[in-house]
Amino acid sequence: MKVAASIYGPVQDDLRLVEDALERVKHVESFPMLAKMLAQVLDGGGKRLRPAIALLAGKFGAYDAELHVPLAASIELLHTATLVHDDVIDASMSRRGRETANAIFNNAASVMLGDFMFAHSADLIARTDNTKVVRLFARTIMAIAGGELHQDMSAYEYGQDTMTYFGRIEGKTASLFATSAEGGAMVARCTPDERESLRRYGLNVGMSFQIVDDILDFAGDEREMGKPIGSDLMQGTLTLPSLLLMERYPKDNPIKKAFRSRKPKTDLVAEAVYMVLNSDILNESYAVARDFRDRALASLSVLPANDARASLEEIAAYVLDRRA
Repeated sequence: MKVAASIYGPVQDDLRLVEDALERVKHVESFPMLAKMLAQVLDGGGKRLRPAIALLAGKFGAYDAELHVPLAASIELLHTATLVHDDVIDASMSRRGRETANAIFNNAASVMLGDFMFAHSADLIARTDNTKVVRLFARTIMAIAGGELHQDMSAYEYGQDTMTYFGRIEGKTASLFATSAEGGAMVARCTPDERESLRRYGLNVGMSFQIVDDILDFAGDEREMGKPIGSDLMQGTLTLPSLLLMERYPKDNPIKKAFRSRKPKTDLVAEAVYMVLNSDILNESYAVARDFRDRALASLSVLPANDARASLEEIAAYVLDRRA
């Protein structure tokens, strides 16, 4: 399921300006190799959900494209930088059907590429001329890094629970969705209540997004996702479906067997995937994702029923229904 252009409604034109801003990031004429690396990671496209949310949130206040477009571009650049670092950590060879930076260049260069993008993202966010937004941006980077560190440090630990999982995905994924919405509202000088409503929307959409991502690791199409089924388990990461499987079978469980060696065998991972697919665990996981989606929609109920709100509602629906 691709994102229909119409879902972004009143910000479609400004999303093109965001693309232009990202295009300018790649033009490092004095350093052709860096330009090539930037093109590799930025030309892959993407759904642009986070920058769209930032722009749409601005529509509830004093929207200013000269401020909101750099904000949205900064958010997408930050998101892409985290993916570059993730690919190095996970030794991923492809993403969205394209070779990763570390598959083409060496790991050290890829880490520095991510650092360059973080710095460029900070430069863009500073163009909002709003110290509160800059502070929010800094706190978000800390939250993302904390979530990723937690995931890395807890790899192959099978004694985790769902609350630990929710805390982890809030940091690594949902925090940036929340910042997209709140940042757009802050730049537009929305009221505190409007800002909080949009922040809650972004946070809950982000939670739903990550849970669906984790479901698709069991039930998605490998060609659409650009990664093998069961990748999370192979990397020692417990997600909601695998946690629910462990709750149901606490004694005889292939995940525990796989994680004890810290080098999971493909047959044990395949067995875990099979058990999840032949149960109602995915339905239960979708119910949790749906609950977060519903919380996101509820947070919008206090905002004006305009085109921007309709687009935010469509994005929430898309996040739950997507297949890649």
